[in-house]
Amino acid sequence: MAEILYTVEKTCVMCDKKFTVTKVRNRLSMEKQDSDFCTYYKEANPYYYSIWVCPHCGYAAQDTYFEEPPANMGAVKAFLAGRDVKVNFSGQRTRQEAVTTYKLAIFFADMAGTLPSRQASLYLKLAWLYREGGLPDEEKAMMDQAREHYEKAFLKERMPIGNMSQITLEYLIGELLRRTGRLPEALNYLAKVVGNPQAKNEKRVLEMAREAWTLARDARKERPAAAKSEGEEEQPGT
Repeated sequence: MAEILYTVEKTCVMCDKKFTVTKVRNRLSMEKQDSDFCTYYKEANPYYYSIWVCPHCGYAAQDTYFEEPPANMGAVKAFLAGRDVKVNFSGQRTRQEAVTTYKLAIFFADMAGTLPSRQASLYLKLAWLYREGGLPDEEKAMMDQAREHYEKAFLKERMPIGNMSQITLEYLIGELLRRTGRLPEALNYLAKVVGNPQAKNEKRVLEMAREAWTLARDARKERPAAAKSEGEEEQPGT
């Protein structure tokens, strides 16, 4: 593990103090990937180290955006004013420590007015940590939060969002709906992807959407007919 992890010095955007963060080298070997893009690596779990936490003031954010001043920076600075928390998440992290860092990042992201898509990413990665830990209830709750924030992003933000096109985002929302048992809504989203002519340009996502649609349809058929909602998509597009 030691040769996979390394440290760099950063300056906190909130308190201007220097601190050390632990990062994961890029030479990881992927083992597999789940249908919601959770990726498993042989050497280490990079999601454990995606959140940087200032050991002086306690501010936490995803590494990609940590050094960006947030929209509501004043509110966060006011909250942190005079605090000397002395937390330290540098070095090798346990899963529980990683979970704690995501909870901190989510707390500050909400306070800072972070974009819904970025908040969604935090919730989704936290769901993956709960999945790894065998905590299905917590995983489902975080997936539901991720889906809710991705839907907000779909309505409010410009595409692409991060590395996701509209088609990929619609697929991911549909898959999260399927995984959390909201099958009629999942079928609607997934049918949009399968029926979109542009989806042919994203063959892997299209195949994943078709598979997810079939799984959602079959699961839906196992439920009582009375549970079906009006307007559910029964056939995907072609």
